[in-house]
Amino acid sequence: MIGLDKLIEEALREDIHTGDITTLAVVAGRRPGRARLVAKEPMVLAGIEVAARVFHVLDPSISFTPRFEDGARLSAGDLIAELEGDASLLLQGERVALNLVQRMCGTATLTARFVEAVRGTKARIVDTRKTTPGLRVLEKYAVRVGGGINHRTGLYDGVLIKENHIAAAGGITEAVCRARAYIPHTMKIEVETETLAEVKEALAAGAEIIMLDNMDLETMSEAVALIDGRALVEASGGVNLETVRDIAGTEVDIISVGALTHSARAMDISMLLEVA
Repeated sequence: MIGLDKLIEEALREDIHTGDITTLAVVAGRRPGRARLVAKEPMVLAGIEVAARVFHVLDPSISFTPRFEDGARLSAGDLIAELEGDASLLLQGERVALNLVQRMCGTATLTARFVEAVRGTKARIVDTRKTTPGLRVLEKYAVRVGGGINHRTGLYDGVLIKENHIAAAGGITEAVCRARAYIPHTMKIEVETETLAEVKEALAAGAEIIMLDNMDLETMSEAVALIDGRALVEASGGVNLETVRDIAGTEVDIISVGALTHSARAMDISMLLEVA
């Protein structure tokens, strides 16, 4: 992943800073150690290579042997990986490695639950830009591991005309017109709508993707019928595991879920150390 080492280096610097006082005081000198990463609950594994990279950034001689690959469905008690190296360095990398992999597993696990909830429908589960600052590349990767699809990566790689853009431009038609004149012909335009009138205007303006934001199911179904395949339809706003199946039943193409990245619970993983 581009920028992964820099991200890890900053995380290690944040945690260790001028030195791991506890380890320096308690673990004298270099002592060989062995450690195990163990799943404490069922989960979808994501970020195993990220965890390995944390320890390799600290010391390339640390041995990291994964027992599963990303995407594996783990049970409580499963051995995820085994490590060998200097005990003090294993201790210094523990929290950063766990913080990253636990969060990524949480996102992958939650995404898998949403994907399973809409299985058999045409709807695809996608993420949003509601990610942890600095961790977007990891969280969006975890969404893919869980079976979801990435929405735009950032503000730079896709046009999404939202409520405030519409207000600033003076309307949907004008906003789409300005965007069309600015972007290359290969890029699509998405417009956020809240009413059927706005759906009609976005469709007439030539939007290729129309977002139905916080619409009730009846209105959403009417919007899908109105669009009638002339644009991709995305449902968004307050989607959860209790509502996502009904939303998929309206025949939308895409369901964006901010919770995949902003509300996923970190999975419980432990590192158990043995010192020779």
